Amino acid sequence: MEEFKSGFVTVIGRTNVGKSSIINELVGEKISAITNKPQTTRKNIRGIINRENSQIIIIDTPGIHKPKSKLGNAMIESAIGSIPDVDIVLYVIDATNPKVDEETLEKIKNSKKTTILIINKIDLIDAKKLAKIIEEYKDLLDFSAIVPVSVKQKKNLEELLKEIENNLKAGPKYYDTDEYTDQTTRELVEEIVREKALKLLQDEVPHGILVETNKLKTKKTKNNEKIFDIEVTIFCLRESHKGIIIGKQGAMLKKIGTFARQDLEKILQSKVNIKLWVKVKEDWINTDSFVKKFKIQD
Repeated sequence: MEEFKSGFVTVIGRTNVGKSSIINELVGEKISAITNKPQTTRKNIRGIINRENSQIIIIDTPGIHKPKSKLGNAMIESAIGSIPDVDIVLYVIDATNPKVDEETLEKIKNSKKTTILIINKIDLIDAKKLAKIIEEYKDLLDFSAIVPVSVKQKKNLEELLKEIENNLKAGPKYYDTDEYTDQTTRELVEEIVREKALKLLQDEVPHGILVETNKLKTKKTKNNEKIFDIEVTIFCLRESHKGIIIGKQGAMLKKIGTFARQDLEKILQSKVNIKLWVKVKEDWINTDSFVKKFKIQD
């Protein structure tokens, strides 16, 4: 019988290279917010991939960017800070914008961790350009493998999982087989609500919002069905943003709530009642009591 393998894998890369999409697809469940806007992932999130002979704990990290606030600094610290505690680093680049991030590559190199290069969005380029990217990157770091993938076309994802397994050592099951994330239900709620807000709001608003779950209770309906009662506060930076989030006659807030509820009912496999509130908290992105939520906890 083949020995059971397990290990921890972190996913590192610039903003918008598709890290969260890759992870959600590999895990088979939505654990991270996905939008086409930068800096969607704000803190490290663990997904659990259970396979016949392995358990892979995969960590989604904030995108590498130039920080402009205490929140930005905390996000970068979380991403880079995940490297020392894992067995494998997955370094993701965007095939349509394969700019070399020398600083991050140097940090990965210094960690001496097994590293797999993932070239994402290959459905958007031709074979000639892909070959050029591989040629450019193969000597920048001693990658154990280079795997071109397309999440949209579900291309080479199984090959990626096999490469990860090949580089894992024998180990135990850290989580039960039916678990797919170590996030609490409260954190999942916050992630889903924030994703819907990011997708629906204007560019200047989304990255100034913070989502917190205030109430999460379960009860039974008259037909003995389980139902979640959830209340969430969306914090924003300015009074003008509050108006945009709420929308005319509450239309935008209702839309965010409806889309969030639909996703949460699928994830929680239960009926959901969700109420959203909006509050202004000026400059929360530089307020330690708020920002500490996004830092790696010792």
